[in-house]
Amino acid sequence: MNNRKEPYVSLEIVPPLKGMTKSELLDEIRQFMEFNPRYINVTCHRDEVEFKERPDGSFEKRVVRKRVSETAVCGAIQSEFKVDVVPHIICGGATAEEIEFQLQDFKFMEISNVLALRGDCLTGEKRFQPVPGGYSHADELVAAIRRFERENGCEGFFNIGVGCYPEKHFEAANLEDDIANMKRKVDAGADYMVTQMFFDNKVYHEYVARCRQAGITVPIIPGLKPLSTYKQLSTLPETFSIDIPAILTKELEAHKDNKEAVYRIGQEWCEAQCKELLASGAPAVHFYTMGKTANVVGILRECF
Repeated sequence: MNNRKEPYVSLEIVPPLKGMTKSELLDEIRQFMEFNPRYINVTCHRDEVEFKERPDGSFEKRVVRKRVSETAVCGAIQSEFKVDVVPHIICGGATAEEIEFQLQDFKFMEISNVLALRGDCLTGEKRFQPVPGGYSHADELVAAIRRFERENGCEGFFNIGVGCYPEKHFEAANLEDDIANMKRKVDAGADYMVTQMFFDNKVYHEYVARCRQAGITVPIIPGLKPLSTYKQLSTLPETFSIDIPAILTKELEAHKDNKEAVYRIGQEWCEAQCKELLASGAPAVHFYTMGKTANVVGILRECF
């Protein structure tokens, strides 16, 4: 990032549900390779818990993993493409020892870039609860990664990214408090920040300015996602606590019964965002693909 003269593109993919083959996954990713992405983020999902009723009426607790692990996906991408992988490491569902085991695996695989996140609450949780012996906040996780480096004689091995929220994390009291939390992550050793998706570039530019005023100097990479369905007008704000501009909402409302028009409008809006960010000097643009490829590929063809 520091040595590159031109802004670059990066992508985030979700590990596939069990049943998808390695070849199918790689064929989806292959569509992005013509744009020379700098790296591919691979998300991490907590194991889920199900309760199965026994014949006697009692219930058995079972841990269920519905997706292939991010470590397996990273290995598959590394073996096929010449592109860096950036696995997510999350506090949720893992003890400090289990996270250290992850770091050992990544070091063995020569994966030197990670994204350190707290992770989401479990379904039904009102507030995030770490497992006993785990970490409560991402700044603790960043500090643990730096401690792992010191204790294993590999200081500087990991480049650590962290997530940030231009419209404020939904649990923060206000944006100032949220930026103070981001400063703690950076002070703990984070190298760069990647934003949550947003649909108004003004929000990003104002957020970067406020971070700089707070003494945060690391690169802040904008994260984008093209809207692809009318339903996302409600699901994205509900899931990610983000706003969708009124002008975009009205345009999608006017075409809500035309799936192709909604898809086109979402793609064109994201394309315009990307072009403005690049013209304004953004160091890179990160795309949340969320299992979709066609609209992101179309945007990349126009912008990179």
